[in-house]
Amino acid sequence: MIRVAHILRELGRNLRRNAGTALASLLSLTLLFLLFDLFWIAAGTSDRFYRDLLSEIRVEVFLEESFPDSIVTRVSSRLIGIEGVLDFEYISRDQARRRLADMVGTDLLVGYDTTNPLPRSYILTIAESFLSTDALMLIETKLRAQDGISDVHFSREWLDKAERTKSIIFQIGLALGVLIVAAALVGSANNIRLMTRARAVGFRQMLLQGSGRLFVAFPFLIESFLISGISAILGWSLIWYGKTRVGFARIEIIYPNRDEIIMFCVAVAILGAFSSYLGLRKLLRD
Repeated sequence: MIRVAHILRELGRNLRRNAGTALASLLSLTLLFLLFDLFWIAAGTSDRFYRDLLSEIRVEVFLEESFPDSIVTRVSSRLIGIEGVLDFEYISRDQARRRLADMVGTDLLVGYDTTNPLPRSYILTIAESFLSTDALMLIETKLRAQDGISDVHFSREWLDKAERTKSIIFQIGLALGVLIVAAALVGSANNIRLMTRARAVGFRQMLLQGSGRLFVAFPFLIESFLISGISAILGWSLIWYGKTRVGFARIEIIYPNRDEIIMFCVAVAILGAFSSYLGLRKLLRD
């Protein structure tokens, strides 16, 4: 109990004597973590938007003109057996004509009742796990190998651009995360180093009297743990406050769940304690 009381007393003394430094550290870390929180939310929202767009991708398969209608059923049974194909819709010539008329507002094939030139086709629904350029190209290869199929089409260029954009967002997020972690480590370590420099003589006296190095450093480790943890909590508090004040009608904002936020705050607090140790390393070695 005496050691615990001493640690708590030293913690309170550090915060009182270095209130300005502690407040500056708290505010700077809050801004850093707020920036990371906003990017985290933006990344989650863009990922949901990306997956929603992918879910609308369909693969269109066209049948050869000479392929008879009598064996279309055989083609249908082979399509559903291809890995990644969940379902399909068959579009006959008459259905294609009606769709074209709905699109342009008039029937362009008047007089072609007996010689409808529009192709027959299938519209395939693809499983979510196969909605990538490589997977769809593999499906396309399998489809083109089937008898009676003349062409296969999907939004390849759009999908390729979307995948590149997603990769860029991931790289930016990774770089941002590394920068924030580095800034938090350096900032906390420097703050602790500044606070301990004025008390270096007292620390050496305690060490000479037999106090353990961890015991001497513990108040500062706790201080950094608390400042970092509180900064992370304040960042998310600002996010939730803004959430109650600002709404988006057309965009669904995706927030991390409660468990993820708690784990993030705990990890940040541990990171703060580690950065404090880095700031005290030289003092503990002397």
